[in-house]
Amino acid sequence: MDTIDSFANIAAPTLSPTDFNYETECRAALGPLIDGLLDTAEQAGWDRRKAAYTIMFLSAQKLTTAKEEQG
Repeated sequence: MDTIDSFANIAAPTLSPTDFNYETECRAALGPLIDGLLDTAEQAGWDRRKAAYTIMFLSAQKLTTAKEEQG
């Protein structure tokens, strides 16, 4: 999987963010991309578990930064 090119192929949501199944749909759309990103990181020599942790950390950091910028 070419991880960079696959970002253009993320399926758009079909449900409202308030729908009970919205998060499940989001997981289905993003899961393969995360798998591909972790595969690519591992092939480059990064520890898969540490790369996954780093993705979680960076995601949380981006949310915190975005929230601070909004308000």
